[in-house]
Amino acid sequence: MTPQSAITKEGFDRFLSSLNQDREQAGQEYERVRSRLILYFQCRDIVQAEDCADEAINRVILKLETGHQIRDLVTYIFGVARLVLLENHRSQLRHQEIEDEHIVSPISSDEDDELQRHMDCLRRCLQSLPADDRDLITQYYQEQKRAKINLRQELAQRFEIDLNALRVRAYRLRNSLQKCVRKCVQEDNTSM
Repeated sequence: MTPQSAITKEGFDRFLSSLNQDREQAGQEYERVRSRLILYFQCRDIVQAEDCADEAINRVILKLETGHQIRDLVTYIFGVARLVLLENHRSQLRHQEIEDEHIVSPISSDEDDELQRHMDCLRRCLQSLPADDRDLITQYYQEQKRAKINLRQELAQRFEIDLNALRVRAYRLRNSLQKCVRKCVQEDNTSM
């Protein structure tokens, strides 16, 4: 990953002006592009979607700082995002191979308690959702490979929306669930 300190203010300013000459519109365009990148990574089951989105943008900023001319900045950013995605998958495979070689240590009781608190909070947060949303989010992340694709197509048909709308809806539900779980866990930790 690119060190955050490697990005200079001048480089970031050059990046923004490449998005749009008007500073305010450039900021809005930056947020749009970053949101699209996050969604891009989330739809590919990358847990650190925000970090990967920032990494793609940082690499483009560094390229601009070296004087590289980019004609279609947004297309270029998504090209870099594809490379970051490939690197992320390779890294995950390497980590999985290392984990498979070692014996997994037993979970300590503290870790087990923490996991149990998270699971309890997740159950409570899921129960607070309307039934349709709860069904969508629990089914959206099931299955693997082709079965996952087929399941998501079925979900889109059942909810009478296209696949992109389904992805956005799942993304929003996941974000609200994450916020709910974080809040619940914090409340549980402060009450202990």
